[in-house]
Amino acid sequence: MPKFSPDLPLLYSLQHCPYAMRARLGILLAQQSVLIRAVVTKNKPADMLALSPKGTVPVLIINHAEGSEVPQQKVTVIDESIEIMLWALKRNDPQDLLWAEDPQQLALMLELIRKNDQHFKPQLEAYKLAKRFHKESEMADRQRCEVFIAELERKLEKSHYLMGDRASLADYAVLPFVRQFARVDRKWYVQSPYPKCRDWLNRHLQTLLYTKAMAHYPLWLESQETFLLGQN
Repeated sequence: MPKFSPDLPLLYSLQHCPYAMRARLGILLAQQSVLIRAVVTKNKPADMLALSPKGTVPVLIINHAEGSEVPQQKVTVIDESIEIMLWALKRNDPQDLLWAEDPQQLALMLELIRKNDQHFKPQLEAYKLAKRFHKESEMADRQRCEVFIAELERKLEKSHYLMGDRASLADYAVLPFVRQFARVDRKWYVQSPYPKCRDWLNRHLQTLLYTKAMAHYPLWLESQETFLLGQN
């Protein structure tokens, strides 16, 4: 098993969870290095649950040594995906995804992300269940999702990215959820009236960044192996 620096932050992650995906994207975009442990929903590590009792991923654990002759360790736990993205990008933001010269834009990005998380995500879950179990509500559930997708389409009709002509935090934070929406009923999606969204999504999914973010790791509880995500 390769040995890594114990000073590196530790990320608990689930490969296809959209919240974990956005956290991994943020870490990679910020060119940060973290250790990653792969988990599954049905079998969560006890040490993860001890630090984040809500039991959802992602969970980022940061150890801080405070100055003294015998340093005492305290642990910082970040278990909200957007907060992990912000933690990483505030350390290093080579693409200026936070648009530092225009602070008002960050508030607009966070508002769009809030709509995604608080409104679109629950509707998406209902749509996925309706499709899976052939429920009569499938079309109505999809149409509720389309309100948000149509908003994104209008934005992308004006520019290549959600906030303008260059990428921002919002693009990468929303991306995993739009990907899920596209996969619920692919036959309908490829013919849907959202060509700009399709183009935007495809451009992101074809990048090396996305490939790195979606790398598969053996499960921590089965392999006891920790891997490196990000820059060496």
